[in-house]
Amino acid sequence: MTNAAKVLAGLEAELGWVRDTYRDLHRQPELSLEEHRTARLVEDKLAAFGYRVVRLGGTGVVGVLANGDGPTVLARADMDALPVTEATGLSYASEVTGVMHACGHDVHVSTLLGAAKLMADGRGAWSGTYIALFQPAEEVGAGSKAMVDDGLAAKVPRPGVALAQHVMPAPAGTVYTTAGPVLSAGDSLRITVYGKGAHGSMPHMAVDPVVLAASIVLRLQTVVSREIRPGEFSVLTIGALNAGTKSNIIPDRAELLLNIRTYDPQVRSTVLAAIKRIVRGECLAAESPREPDFEFYDQFPLTDNDAAVTEQVTAAFTSHFGAAAVGKAQPQTASEDFSHIPDAFGVPYTFWLLGGVDPATYRAAESQGTVSRDIPGNHSPFFAPVLDPTLSMGVQAQVVAALSWLAPDTKRA
Repeated sequence: MTNAAKVLAGLEAELGWVRDTYRDLHRQPELSLEEHRTARLVEDKLAAFGYRVVRLGGTGVVGVLANGDGPTVLARADMDALPVTEATGLSYASEVTGVMHACGHDVHVSTLLGAAKLMADGRGAWSGTYIALFQPAEEVGAGSKAMVDDGLAAKVPRPGVALAQHVMPAPAGTVYTTAGPVLSAGDSLRITVYGKGAHGSMPHMAVDPVVLAASIVLRLQTVVSREIRPGEFSVLTIGALNAGTKSNIIPDRAELLLNIRTYDPQVRSTVLAAIKRIVRGECLAAESPREPDFEFYDQFPLTDNDAAVTEQVTAAFTSHFGAAAVGKAQPQTASEDFSHIPDAFGVPYTFWLLGGVDPATYRAAESQGTVSRDIPGNHSPFFAPVLDPTLSMGVQAQVVAALSWLAPDTKRA
């Protein structure tokens, strides 16, 4: 029997409360930096499991389980929900108006708690230190920084490796790994351009910021198509343009909200430089009375998986689950702030994807080429991972990945 099999021997006995915890969290979602109830639930369970519990970053919780000599492994789950009104019709649907776990963070919390319990109960099969970290405010890119700024690296043992997983619209019972970029860097940018207000009937007396903003929107469409080399990834989306209050008033300013996604730091620099150049150029052409303002917010780092760590985790998954259950992850255009945590310690990491869709439902949509239409994605009001085998697979993946360091069945070179 492998060491992973020894630790996971009690899995079936624990899945009942793991499912109950998931349903409870799904019913009671909490927005970013407001995860007070969730944090208390996590603290109570970790303490009951025998972990030393540390509160960091307001609502962040870390459990540390020291178990003799050996490596230290950190596993992370995010906890926050989204301002989405649930439309799943589930019996355990959100009871909080306008708030929903639409990105599966309830899956992440409950499966890491399940893994934490099994690791505590199975201490005879491994040696070292296991750290279970529960992070707030991933959705706004603030939670990992809050924990780091609150002294994470000084208050928690330094791990040798960091691990994380994310449930995605893929068949339940599968996991997906890849080395290199797996999630894009993300930048949200607020741009304010200025004009000169006037009566709507007297445009000759104005500098119209609505026309200026419209020109900027059109010109920005050329950044990716004409300034980024074909084959290199980049997304530039203008998600909002806000100006004015009344049809007969030319306002004195307009606001644009942009979202940029990239995998390569040089591509990111090129895109951001082009945005600023185009905006300033259009303002100059319109005789804007003052320079535009650029304000960055909700910024996310690139999630760039270490090749050696990913290879080790992939091998452990393949050995435990079988090759058919382990796929190669395609880089996603979504973003995460997880990497701030391993970066704070200066350690490598890997971030894998966990399937959460009923396999028969997914395969039917796949066979008809309708996955994007028929399978709800993350952040959808219909996003609803199936409990089984998603939760079991998520618990196992956390345990198996951690034990590939803490209790390898064969010595690594």
